[in-house]
Amino acid sequence: MHAARVTLTQFLIEERRRFPGATGELNSLILSVALACKSLASEVGRGALAGVLGSAGATNIQGEAQQRLDVIANDSFVRCVEWGGPIAAMASEEMPVPHVCAANKSGKYLLVFDPLDGSSNIDVNVAVGSIFSILRAPPAIDPARADAAAFRQPGHAQVAAGYAIYGPSTMLVISVGNGVHAFTLERSIGEFLLTHPNLRIAEKTSEFAINTSNSRFWDSPVKRYVAECLAGCAGPRGRDFNMRWIASLVAEAHRILMRGGVFLYPRDRKDPMKAGRLRLLYEANPIGFLVEQAGGRASTAREPILALTPEKLHQRIGFVFGSKEEVERIERYCAEDNGDADIDLPLFQTRGLFRDSLPA
Repeated sequence: MHAARVTLTQFLIEERRRFPGATGELNSLILSVALACKSLASEVGRGALAGVLGSAGATNIQGEAQQRLDVIANDSFVRCVEWGGPIAAMASEEMPVPHVCAANKSGKYLLVFDPLDGSSNIDVNVAVGSIFSILRAPPAIDPARADAAAFRQPGHAQVAAGYAIYGPSTMLVISVGNGVHAFTLERSIGEFLLTHPNLRIAEKTSEFAINTSNSRFWDSPVKRYVAECLAGCAGPRGRDFNMRWIASLVAEAHRILMRGGVFLYPRDRKDPMKAGRLRLLYEANPIGFLVEQAGGRASTAREPILALTPEKLHQRIGFVFGSKEEVERIERYCAEDNGDADIDLPLFQTRGLFRDSLPA
């Protein structure tokens, strides 16, 4: 069955041939990341049998409780990547400061990663994943300081990005700036095989994903958008929408890449001191890169994600991405917003949530 399939290694070699001056060092780094993902697929797949579930009894730099697999995943990435490619340093959601690779401090690349996205879902056996981004390293990374400034590059500067999703099958989805391609792990031979070349996100959709438990904190443009979707055929959109929420960014992104849709985790008023919930470097930038390479749109709801220059290593941001027409609609509603105060309403009244937004 897999004899005619293209392996990840073969795919990367073909991509390299598009650039006669390429050395293959980027390929080596991506293959090291893939090795880390294979290792994690095994750990996640064994679950309770391997004794890897539950809390690690510590918190990360974000102040979040770490799961055992968070720690295992972070260690796996560091171990597999540090000696496997021309990488000067790496930064992780689970590490307070960057890790400088002493053996390769003059390396060409930086790696940014979320080693285990959606780890709160581990104990209930819901799909989780790993997210990564590759940047070019500026000269003179200082191993004594592990300079975080080197990583503060806008999303459009990414050389490659991708994620692995550990679900019924393990898949690796990547872009090296030439579209988005998905590989499925063939466990019998230990290889990622190309199964979904040139993924494209449908411009139109009737599916959206948002955490409605935060609805009382949303700004009025988000309330307006969700209200119109919930109104269905009788509302201004003239069609019914389905709503989804998995609480795993990788799983949400994978669904949208495979069948379209829009994801919203916008800035809200739950914690006015935070510009959003998701991390710009570890989550929004790599997912945004993939989405735009697949013909979708990635935004804060007011400006393109990939145009932002990070202000700090663990910066959070509001994030909206998916089918281009829906994201552009949300951006338009935000641009039209005059800042009027919102009225908080119960979730399910006769006329639904956000009745002031619905036509009389």
